[in-house]
Amino acid sequence: MDQKSKIISLLEPAGITINGPNAWDPQIHNEGFWNRLFAQGSLGLGEAYMDGWWDAADLAEFFNRVLGARIDQSIELTPGFFWQVVRARILNMQTLSRSRRVAEMHYSETDAYKATLDARMTGSCAYWEGVDDLDAAQEGKLDLVCRKIGLKAGQKVWDIGCGWGAFMGFAAEKYGAGCVGVTVSPDQAAYGRERYKGLPVEFQVKDYREFEGKADHVVSMGMFEHVGYKNYRTYFETARRVIKDDGLFMLHTIGAQETTQTIEPWLDKYIFPGGVIPSMAQIGAAIDGLFTVIDVHNIGPHYDRTLMAWHENFEARWPKPTNAGEERFHRMWKYYLLCCAGAFRARVLQVWQFVFSTAGVPEGYRTAR
Repeated sequence: MDQKSKIISLLEPAGITINGPNAWDPQIHNEGFWNRLFAQGSLGLGEAYMDGWWDAADLAEFFNRVLGARIDQSIELTPGFFWQVVRARILNMQTLSRSRRVAEMHYSETDAYKATLDARMTGSCAYWEGVDDLDAAQEGKLDLVCRKIGLKAGQKVWDIGCGWGAFMGFAAEKYGAGCVGVTVSPDQAAYGRERYKGLPVEFQVKDYREFEGKADHVVSMGMFEHVGYKNYRTYFETARRVIKDDGLFMLHTIGAQETTQTIEPWLDKYIFPGGVIPSMAQIGAAIDGLFTVIDVHNIGPHYDRTLMAWHENFEARWPKPTNAGEERFHRMWKYYLLCCAGAFRARVLQVWQFVFSTAGVPEGYRTAR
């Protein structure tokens, strides 16, 4: 059986037919697609989509079916992915100098995020508990985080990877807290300083390892995926140095079912360079002797809905492409949002919210949901 026939047969149990009638069936526009797929694997799949070589009307469902059936595990590794794994094991891909790559490649796309995200520019999974609106779902998530750490007026929170300041602004406005956040993106800091001027929030453009200070609580949402497994221990040691002995640390992160050292090649190249999705085992080893886990909450199913809402916003707000470069960016952003939605729908990715304390809560911890 040739490779093309093998792929077609692998897709059959997932109910996917090449050039088939269903919305999730891929429509191939360029027969060069197959050589690209065989040579480059998932990187070639994504780049071929960006170049218009194939389409699927329901791209998220295509990925849900592919990943849910574990078809990706039946395809041989490409040399490029093999080298990516080897490089990640040998090198620290998230050193201080390399940590800026994410800001330079991705978080400088402020206009795209403005078109995609909610009114507060909250760049992580929303919490769709009893609400149907993205803005309400994100405010619900931010409020949930404040309740999980027992935030009180006048307390200080350190936000690791504060993004555009959504949490800090919310915590200051709704809870009367003071916040200091670090981001490696000057664009994010500039936006946040303007948006929340007059509130007790501070944006510092620096790597989390460079932060100096103390805080009552620590919060980090959607940033741990950029830390890299070689730096997990340093990350938690830094948080332990900053947090007061009676404080709580709320970590919100995407989680993987198994331990890896690198991310999917297309996402690594175009969206999150050097990113790694942590496993429960990696987190457990990294906090050993530093923190006690007092709560874990899996809100992974909420990310599928969040990403679909982001995609709806982007399609409605982003200007219609007028040239090939703009069209390629539009397709890249769409692919990013919808392939991730499919991964969460297939439950191969999770979203964990941990609450850590330095030594447990003497009077007991009241779970917030």
